[in-house]
Amino acid sequence: MTKNLTPVEKLSFESAMAELDQIVRDLETGNAALEDSITAYERGVALKKHCEKKLAEAQAKIEKITISADGSVTSAPFAEQE
Repeated sequence: MTKNLTPVEKLSFESAMAELDQIVRDLETGNAALEDSITAYERGVALKKHCEKKLAEAQAKIEKITISADGSVTSAPFAEQE
């Protein structure tokens, strides 16, 4: 893994997921040298954390919109489990 890689924090969610998917496929083949596999694994961990952070940020922006019986509209923060 000697290619120039974009810093993880600058990747979009979609780009990070695509790269993570590729790393997983590459590691599953078992054809890479040990050092390259370790480097790829470490990058994969960073990508996973980045994706989790992006998902948490998106979830924090989601609001539950409710329409009451009288037709009024209210919104409340999204709750993971209701």
